[in-house]
Amino acid sequence: MKKFILSLVCMTIASIALAQNAQMPQNISIKALDGSTVQTSAIQNDGKPMIISFWATWCKPCNRELNTIKEVYEEWQEETGVKLVAISIDDARSANRVKPWVDGNGWEYEVYLDPNQDFKRAMNVVNVPHTFVINGKGEIIWQHTSFVEGSEEELLEIVKKAAAETDK
Repeated sequence: MKKFILSLVCMTIASIALAQNAQMPQNISIKALDGSTVQTSAIQNDGKPMIISFWATWCKPCNRELNTIKEVYEEWQEETGVKLVAISIDDARSANRVKPWVDGNGWEYEVYLDPNQDFKRAMNVVNVPHTFVINGKGEIIWQHTSFVEGSEEELLEIVKKAAAETDK
């Protein structure tokens, strides 16, 4: 049993390590809030860092994270040029709640739906919230699951480093 658990931990660490500096998947169809289809290759930020946040309307930590970032997002954009893209994994039963939820919370982020969860699978997202930082080259340089107060400070530090690398 100990060997099994150790193997599982090693495989998890290896998969996380492999995901770092991997390119974000480019040819996956997702939906804009207006219902139009968008390819993930269209999610760009002119060589500046991006935050990709997988979330759901029913996920309390997801909503706390996105609401916490909302309070400082404009400052982050001015300081680093970062763009946050929120990807809802709500299924067909709850997808119609996403736009009213976004509007009601006053989120100024780009928000997309992943109705078939193809993007979620391609990014190896198991639990939400799952947040990624993508550098200006489109590489995944950091990822984190869950949210606790103060996590946004760590996220900002990673984004600042990515922005500094872009400016070189």
